[in-house]
Amino acid sequence: MTATTDLADRYLAAWNATDPAGRRALVAEVFAEDVTYTDPLADVAGRDALDATIAAVQARFPGWVFRLAGPADAHHDQVRFTWHLGPEGADAPVAGSDVAVTDGDGRIRTVLGFLDRVPAPA
Repeated sequence: MTATTDLADRYLAAWNATDPAGRRALVAEVFAEDVTYTDPLADVAGRDALDATIAAVQARFPGWVFRLAGPADAHHDQVRFTWHLGPEGADAPVAGSDVAVTDGDGRIRTVLGFLDRVPAPA
């Protein structure tokens, strides 16, 4: 379970890294070079495209942070976890669940994301 939680924590650390160089380093550490990421709002392939997607989410929700919303679960090469996105120390208006598939090196190769709660458009 420790490795499962560690992978989910490192995944979210990449999504929370606001320094571009630091974020790129985390993306390279956590994700396979040919990573694919698919959720209802994005469908990208490769580390550069994932990094750009993360930057776009940060621009859309400045100052908000991702945090685990419960324990991560895993079997075989798959990790499933739920996350919240919102202002630090406040209720999170956005929630989702991701399933990540790892490669032989323990890096995330595929992410399938689901949005469970999103705010109404303003």
